[in-house]
Amino acid sequence: MTTTTTNPERAAWLPPRWIIRTAWALHRVMYRLTGGRFGLRAPTADTYGLARLHTVGRRSGRERAVMVGYYEDGPNLVTLAMNGWGDAEPAWWLNLQSQPDVTVGLFNGRRAVHGRAATPAERQRLWEIWRHYDGENLDTWAARRSRETAVVILEPRV
Repeated sequence: MTTTTTNPERAAWLPPRWIIRTAWALHRVMYRLTGGRFGLRAPTADTYGLARLHTVGRRSGRERAVMVGYYEDGPNLVTLAMNGWGDAEPAWWLNLQSQPDVTVGLFNGRRAVHGRAATPAERQRLWEIWRHYDGENLDTWAARRSRETAVVILEPRV
């Protein structure tokens, strides 16, 4: 009889950085080549959604766009400010902190939003919801970073 054991280190494995970056590049290429028909999706009970966040460069002043995973929390969209679990803060998060009024492209159109970091109380609740999508490895992956991963709330602008 064979017993199966779970190796926590193996379960928390991430692909090498070059693979993550290549996957992001391919995602952007597919989005552009299909005129936006491929690349965005709505969240479901089991899968987070994919959106295209449009920020303004804090130094360049030019529009920047990045694909982010998200889920809906009432009228808000929630994402994590992580850079493939690399240590550096993602540029889009730095841009959003500088100019929080941005737009997000969703599978059903664009939405004007105001981005902000979750408060400590909000963060705990929203982090637990992310665990539903990413599983128990979420904390292990986040521990690779030297700083706490911000939970970002994108609230509708009126």
